[in-house]
Amino acid sequence: MSKTDFANRREAMVQHQIAHRGVQAPLVLDAMRAVPREAFLPDELRELAYEDTPLQSQEGHPFSAPYFVAMMIAALELKGGETVLEIGTGSGYSSAVLSRIANNVYTVERVGQLAEKAAATLADHGYRNVHVLHGDGTHGWADHAPYDAILVAAGSPAIPQTLEKQLNIGGRLVIPMGTGQEVQEMVRVTRLSETEFKRDHIARL
Repeated sequence: MSKTDFANRREAMVQHQIAHRGVQAPLVLDAMRAVPREAFLPDELRELAYEDTPLQSQEGHPFSAPYFVAMMIAALELKGGETVLEIGTGSGYSSAVLSRIANNVYTVERVGQLAEKAAATLADHGYRNVHVLHGDGTHGWADHAPYDAILVAAGSPAIPQTLEKQLNIGGRLVIPMGTGQEVQEMVRVTRLSETEFKRDHIARL
C-alpha cells in the first residue's frame, strides 16, 4: 500500500471513527491526522492500521484501536505545550500523537523489548520530544515531575498514588479502571491542591 493510500485511510479514520463518534478537540484530530499509525505496527498488521478495532501482534502485544487512543488523549484536555507522562508506551503510537500536542512526552514501558522498539521507531520518524524509559510505570518518572497531564494506557483496579503525586496542581490523569478484560470505565483525576483530587467518570468502556 502506498503512502497516499495510507494517508487517505488515515483521513477517513479521523472523520468517521473519531470525529463522528464525538472527539472534537482540534489538537487531537490534527495530531491523529499527522501520525502514520502504520509505522508503529509490525509488517503483518500494517494493512489494518486504520481499521476501527484493537489489534494484536504475533507475539501477543496489543495495539489499542485509534478511537480509544483519541478518546483518552482528548480526555486530558491538553491546550498545547504541556509536559506529559505516559504509562505504557507499547508501540509508541500514542506517544507520537501526544508529541504533536505536548512540549515533552515522558513515556514508561515495563517490557524491555517494547521500550527499545518504540524508542527506535520514534527516533527514526523524528519524534525528538518523546523520551522512553524501560521501567515499572506504577512508579511514574519522578525525575521530570511534576506533569501537566498523565495518561495511563492499561487498565488498573486502583489509581496509583505515586502517579497522583507527580501531577501539577491543576494537572489531569486519565486511566481506564479495571483489570484485563474487565476494564469498565475511563476516569479522569484532577489535582486541585497538594492534598485534594477530583475524580470524574469520562466514559463506560
